[in-house]
Amino acid sequence: MDDQLLDLYTDYLISSFGLVTATGLSTLLGKSVSHDKITRFLASKPHRTADLWRLVKPFVRQVQAADGVMILDDSISEKPFSDENDIVCWHYDHAHGSVVKGINFLSCLYHVADISLPVGFEIIAKTETYIDQKDGKQKRRSPVTKNEIYQSLLRHAVQNQIPFRYVLNDIWYSSADNMKFVKHSLKKDFIMPLKGNRKVAVGWEAKLHGQFVSLDALTLEPHSRLEVYLEGVDFPLFLVKQIFENKDGSTGVQYLVTSDANLSFDEITTLYQKRWNVEPYHKSLKQNAALEKSPTHTVTTQTNHLFAALCAFIKLEMLKVSTKLNHFALRAKLYMGALATAYTALSELKPVRLIA
Repeated sequence: MDDQLLDLYTDYLISSFGLVTATGLSTLLGKSVSHDKITRFLASKPHRTADLWRLVKPFVRQVQAADGVMILDDSISEKPFSDENDIVCWHYDHAHGSVVKGINFLSCLYHVADISLPVGFEIIAKTETYIDQKDGKQKRRSPVTKNEIYQSLLRHAVQNQIPFRYVLNDIWYSSADNMKFVKHSLKKDFIMPLKGNRKVAVGWEAKLHGQFVSLDALTLEPHSRLEVYLEGVDFPLFLVKQIFENKDGSTGVQYLVTSDANLSFDEITTLYQKRWNVEPYHKSLKQNAALEKSPTHTVTTQTNHLFAALCAFIKLEMLKVSTKLNHFALRAKLYMGALATAYTALSELKPVRLIA
């Protein structure tokens, strides 16, 4: 992908408030770059996580620190009206509680000092078809699991020498294998949530005797920390229980475990709060970087548009650092500038007045 065209295209994604098309960008540039050239640019070789790292690396080096955290999470770029292919297909969306049609991608987000930068990504490609035994229908699946992609992205982050102390993720990536991978293979620590039905042993003796009980059955004192052993994990974990009051007045419970024996209750819960930075990342990709506003229709062009949206997010994040304005405030400033220009242009046309 041509870096100069990528620069123009990502600026277009940030500046646009509607659909983003090759024709639209060409027209915006006064036809100095043809529609065909932009189309060929999007149809070039699909860009991957190594290409993202090449571009984001200088910015990471500017802000990196030993207390950084690596956040792993996936999201779906909805494409309800696009033809189905290997990446535009049906995925279960936990936010909606149902299946949606779109592009499912997993990000590795580096967060340090209130700055969030994507340092790796992978699109879930469902290239295999199979017959579902439950309903007899043909469906798609990926030959690679999300947990395998999760581990691959973290492995590359370590190989790229990005300093971080903890791995944070949501409950869907809190498998025993991922815990052992982070602790043993990466030599890092983690904080992860667990479902209430996960089985733990309280203390080494209980583990030796196979005395595992579900988290829901445990009694935990407020603000306390308990050493436990999780089934399938060969090292102690340190458990805390958070109780929340939901908007509807009901009570919610969250169990968190960490592999770091030195963290207190407050440190565990405060550190895990950083995981929520992935939510504004996903929101900004969709609302400020035009992730879902491209009518691209092939696997290659859809992949390269998603890649460009990630690059546009990086631009917005570094602009946030220099301007002290968040992504939405930056876009609002662009919008007001565009509105003022349009209003001036209309005035110069001497518009028809309704009142003489």
